[in-house]
Amino acid sequence: MKKLGLFLVMAIALMVLAACGSEESKDTSSGSAEAASDKIELTYWYAWGDKIGENNENLVKQFNESQDKIHVTAEFQGTYDELHAKTQAAFAAGNAPEVTQNEIASMGVFAKSGMTQDLTSFIENDKEINMDDFNPGLMGNSYVDDKVYGLPYLRSTPILYMNATMAEEVGLDPAGPKTWEEFEEYAKAFTNGEGRVGMSLPIDIWFYEAHVAQAGGTMMNEDNTEVAFNSPEGAAAFDFWRNMSNEGTMKLSSGTEAGDKAKQDFVNGHSGMLFSSTADLSYLLQLAEEKGFDLQTYFMPKGKEAKVPTGGANLVMTSGLDEEKQQAAWEFIKFMTATEQTAYASEYTGYLPSRLSAAESEKMQALYKEKPQFKVAVDQLENGIARPMAENYPEVVKILIDEMTRGILDESIPTEEVLDTAAEKANAVLK
Repeated sequence: MKKLGLFLVMAIALMVLAACGSEESKDTSSGSAEAASDKIELTYWYAWGDKIGENNENLVKQFNESQDKIHVTAEFQGTYDELHAKTQAAFAAGNAPEVTQNEIASMGVFAKSGMTQDLTSFIENDKEINMDDFNPGLMGNSYVDDKVYGLPYLRSTPILYMNATMAEEVGLDPAGPKTWEEFEEYAKAFTNGEGRVGMSLPIDIWFYEAHVAQAGGTMMNEDNTEVAFNSPEGAAAFDFWRNMSNEGTMKLSSGTEAGDKAKQDFVNGHSGMLFSSTADLSYLLQLAEEKGFDLQTYFMPKGKEAKVPTGGANLVMTSGLDEEKQQAAWEFIKFMTATEQTAYASEYTGYLPSRLSAAESEKMQALYKEKPQFKVAVDQLENGIARPMAENYPEVVKILIDEMTRGILDESIPTEEVLDTAAEKANAVLK
């Protein structure tokens, strides 16, 4: 059944790739320059544009200029979901990129289906790389069956963003809310009955994972064979959203544009707070400056516990490469995750510095002093937990989001029914 499921996924992905084939792909100087014929050619696929896309292109350009044996072409592929679908399709067609990104919850799917290369032997045979230098809070999703399949690259946690100027105007403490109860109080104070709410929030699995963990629960059982969100803790997390939505202090939205809408509401002053990735920090600071308000960042408010999921992507090598391309791909992955490049990416985007040496570098310490907003996510890593990596977790996520959306739209459906229905469907997929 699992192999059949994989073939179906690949078939769907092929159709997605064909549908996307007519779309114009981003092609910048780092990827379009003609390389010397004696260089080893690699293709690197990445997700997300704006500052994140610029960072990828800049680092690839730096790699190409740092040596004369390997040339990497960087290619933008859309969101994580689009990147994954295209990678699956390209792998099935025999023309996958040598290096790509796996969003961390998808590491297990790609590794167990044989699409990504086990990097353990490369690490063991390389005297230059120091695995102890990677932040332990970010390594949980690098391992599949006790083997390393990816190195932390652009990694994140969700953090709380607040319009501190607006908070001052409504008489709130700029120190920000530290608990769920305080968060609800802040949301009420921001809500004015004239279109402004405390928070605009997408119905997003990452934030739900955070709140389930903060309530003391888990999304999956220990061996990832069944879901565990249909529990009192899972219900507490969903009711946290549902109650605030019913009170009018939180605007919940679904769909592919929901995350962008939430950010737009925040930037345009239609909400006082925002949950979003630390990866959005540079971009949101820029927009806040343009809009003329003070943006501050905080830990996610805690429930019974102060846990928070990590996010973002690991760099992976696709399987089936010849030895020459394997070694070239490994050199590229090492460069992209090295201390200097990690510090560059963190400063440029707001993503976490995945290496301890990068976080402790003069460059990052100077940034934290100048802009303490960048340090919040780094400090919050003490509460970081890995995301589930069940082989069919992406399907579980879709089922749960659909049922939660149904429950938000129809207040008459009991929370237990929403989660039990989602659990029944999800467990069928897992089995």
